Amino acid sequence: MTRPKFQTIEPKILYFGTPVALISSLNEDGETNVAPISSFWALGWTFLLGLNESTKTADNVQRHPECVVNLPAPEMWPQVEKLAPLTAKNPVPEVKAAQYHYEREKFHAAALTPLSSELVQPARVKECPVQMEARVRSTRPLGGEKLEKIGGAIAAEVEIVRVHVASNLVINERHINPAKWSPLIYNFRHYYRLAFTELGKTFRAEV
Repeated sequence: MTRPKFQTIEPKILYFGTPVALISSLNEDGETNVAPISSFWALGWTFLLGLNESTKTADNVQRHPECVVNLPAPEMWPQVEKLAPLTAKNPVPEVKAAQYHYEREKFHAAALTPLSSELVQPARVKECPVQMEARVRSTRPLGGEKLEKIGGAIAAEVEIVRVHVASNLVINERHINPAKWSPLIYNFRHYYRLAFTELGKTFRAEV
């Protein structure tokens, strides 16, 4: 048996395949901002969102504690990428000025449609097959030397209060069909979809 060889490296990022979300948040004027993130995880109905501190999203969720976590389909990656270099902060923060530019009408810029939420003020993204309305429970700064070099970040703990899912993905009235649903995956700054090769299921799976 051949033993694997290893190298010690310093990757610029550590995105070993994470889902992409579009976060809707409320601007000061009551309009909805939408921005992509690729740093979040869930436990039950509680999510932890990782947000760059220099973003409008970070400002918004700390000022108005509501948001929507919208999950785009893999086919939506060009729209996600259109949002990626945009910021609703004016002037553009110095740490982002070389790569980002100001855009107030982000929905229009990415050909997306705002859809009214039911329990929170920020709008959902109609084109996303999964939309989760949320309330922000707390925010805290994230540390680390490498993180601080890119402007710092915050962790926003949010509680999902309502879930909307495209009907073609739902089975038995309350389950999402894992054979049909694929998140858009961010894998070392490249976009991927799941291969749909099922390997098995956990003992707790109900479908």
